[in-house]
Amino acid sequence: MKLAAAVAALTMGALAMADASATQTSQQAYEAMPDTTGTGPYPAVKRTDPGLPEHVLYQPADLSRLGRKKLGVLVWGNGACSDDGASVRFHLAEIASHGYLVIAPGRVLTGPGAPPRPRPQTPPPPGPLGIKTTTAQVAAGIDWALAENARQGSPFFGRIDPRLVAVSGHSCGGLQALEIAADPRVHAVIVHNSGVFKDGTNPIRGITIDKAALRRLHTPVLYIMGGPSDIAWPNGTDDFDRIDTVPAMLASLDVGHGGTFQDTNGGRVTPVDVAWLEWQLRGDEAAARWFRGADCRLCTDPAWTVRKKRID
Repeated sequence: MKLAAAVAALTMGALAMADASATQTSQQAYEAMPDTTGTGPYPAVKRTDPGLPEHVLYQPADLSRLGRKKLGVLVWGNGACSDDGASVRFHLAEIASHGYLVIAPGRVLTGPGAPPRPRPQTPPPPGPLGIKTTTAQVAAGIDWALAENARQGSPFFGRIDPRLVAVSGHSCGGLQALEIAADPRVHAVIVHNSGVFKDGTNPIRGITIDKAALRRLHTPVLYIMGGPSDIAWPNGTDDFDRIDTVPAMLASLDVGHGGTFQDTNGGRVTPVDVAWLEWQLRGDEAAARWFRGADCRLCTDPAWTVRKKRID
């Protein structure tokens, strides 16, 4: 019996090491890929700005192509509340290519433009989780964008509609998005693979959000989850169950916690983000059909499972 237990333990350890190795290989492949410009009508670029040096911007490369169309603004909370503003660059560039200025806190730490960095050979030891970017840093993107919209001489002068402001984020960054969602300037919210920990159980140092934040929501909110294998599934589904003051939708694609951000143009989750933003911010009726009605586009896609409140 002891021998069987030892063999089982060794097998599980080998599988865990193989899984970690495959994840590292996948991450390395993603980091080696060039930036993308998105599929929208305004090819996007990733850049930094000296006026906001601790953030990474994604925007239409040629603002003159917008004509009279105004930019929307999306501020993004990075997964793990990390300081890598390029961690989901395909996803953010795709959104930007549809007429948005997307702002993520941190610097370019992975992919093109990233400085060389040593790669850890072993995973860090377990311990309390901490953050490298704060909710205030994410929200600073809104302040800066709206200030640039009003500043003569800025490339964004008069090009942003202050009514088209949204917040989103992944995992720990989704918690930051939920904190910022109470800001009256915010008019759309998307939470990826995240949800508020039940009160008293939050393991993340530097994040103080509790379930009461859900009562401060004032706009419709979309949760995009990765199915029951998503580590945030209990938190996200509990959030959805508790929300009773604003329209809410939970759309789940069974891909786990990491989503599809490293797939081409952000994969299958990204068009859902774009449609939600276009509906909530610009009132686009074609985009609304992704979500509204018993025969909504997500409702009839067998890859997705959907729950809704006050959406139809």
